[in-house]
Amino acid sequence: MAEISATEAARNFADLLDAIEHRGEHFTITRRGKVVAQLDPVRAGRGVDAKRLLAKHSPDQDWAGELASTRALVVPQDRS
Repeated sequence: MAEISATEAARNFADLLDAIEHRGEHFTITRRGKVVAQLDPVRAGRGVDAKRLLAKHSPDQDWAGELASTRALVVPQDRS
């Protein structure tokens, strides 16, 4: 992971984004010698991955009841 100063990052922001987007590079941004941020590629989420994960686990039979109990505690406010 490359380390660059905040000033350098600001001056070359478009180039940083290109490196991240097209080459998958990672950057650590420093200010006055201290690490303040990291720039990393976003992992692309896919619906099929979420479905596969959900299919691995059986439904929680108590969830619907717990949700109803929680909703019963909520008091609507008149905002008119």
